[in-house]
Amino acid sequence: MTAATEGRPCIVMVDAYAAVRSLVLAFSEQGCSIVRVQSTREVPYVYRTAPYVPDDFVADIVHDGDLEATVAAVAGYAPLAVVSGGESGVEFADLLAQRLGLPGNGTDLSAARRDKHLMVEAVRAAGLRAARQLRATDAGELDAWHRDLGGRVVVKPPRSAGSQGVFFCDTPQESAAAFEALAGADDVFSRPNEGAVAQEYLPGTEYMVNTVSRDGRHHLCDVWRTGRLSANGVVDLCDALMLIDSASRVVAPLREYAFDVLDALGIRHGPAHLEIRMTPSGPCLVEVGARIAGGGIPACAGLGIGESQLEWTVDAYLHPDRFHARAGTPYRVRRYSAIAGMISPAEGVLGAYRGIEEIERLESFHGLATLVEPGQEISRTVDDLTYPVIVTLLHDLEEVVQRDLNTIRHLDGAAFYALDHSVSA
Repeated sequence: MTAATEGRPCIVMVDAYAAVRSLVLAFSEQGCSIVRVQSTREVPYVYRTAPYVPDDFVADIVHDGDLEATVAAVAGYAPLAVVSGGESGVEFADLLAQRLGLPGNGTDLSAARRDKHLMVEAVRAAGLRAARQLRATDAGELDAWHRDLGGRVVVKPPRSAGSQGVFFCDTPQESAAAFEALAGADDVFSRPNEGAVAQEYLPGTEYMVNTVSRDGRHHLCDVWRTGRLSANGVVDLCDALMLIDSASRVVAPLREYAFDVLDALGIRHGPAHLEIRMTPSGPCLVEVGARIAGGGIPACAGLGIGESQLEWTVDAYLHPDRFHARAGTPYRVRRYSAIAGMISPAEGVLGAYRGIEEIERLESFHGLATLVEPGQEISRTVDDLTYPVIVTLLHDLEEVVQRDLNTIRHLDGAAFYALDHSVSA
């Protein structure tokens, strides 16, 4: 233990990149020292533009392949817990917690908590509704499977995130082409895809369900209804999230199914982010991440509810008695919150946005994050990683938030984006 951690609880966070800084700060505000462990020598592609803030941590340990050395280095700080900062750190966090004898989810189902095919098979083995699927190893195999299944098929990387590399395919030929596009490519974590996972398309509204667990007891933190549209060649592009109250009729079956999924995947400790379709025959898993929700969702949940996965995760690890005393309490929406991503049809150098001022005048406007600035390259929005602008809305009335979401979608489109044609391609 170093002078920097003496007398303070130490939390080890694996792959704590900038996207989860809110969780780092939540632990720091409770007096914790945070040790950062990077599970790979190189920073994954998705995090390279915003890696992390060094001053947030008392130490930064980069795992170079020598597990014993990394375990020894981490053990020297006498940590209270090991937490995964993001999707790429799930398996290594499981391993470190197990080796150090700390609360964790074990390693038996670690792969199923990351690999989309193993994940769905584990859910099916538990007797839960699960999508029909195939782990595709060549395009011909996928073509034949799609022909036999019929309908629409979703083809995705086995271990990616953020809807990157997800294809919605209406024909076997489209599925085969999607496989070819994925098979030789890297995912957002700079790892080779090693084939693809094909699943039946699940009809119905998709919900994001966020939980925190301790000792196998689960708590529902917040539920979001997703908005969907077809744009830029993507059939089912997510353009908005709306926070819904736990008293909403759809929440009870979502909660029951989500908790069963957590049990099936051995998620007994820490946060989880589940994406679930409410199909005509009931809830069905799209996928789950054994880590905190991304995309600023916890912060927006806090605005609407008063707390989020951030506070519940801190309690689960630092104050388990308080967690157990409160777990299961239904959350209540105090103010309705929504997150809207602008859907760019434009490609080139951005000159300006036309209409930002109108968005800022909306009655429920709360904040705006510009991810692509004028003068930078802008591309068509095809997944969660290519929104050029993200807008946060907040209001006492759900109807006002929904109206403003509709207005944002009306303002969005080709006219919203002015390209700088003076810059040569």
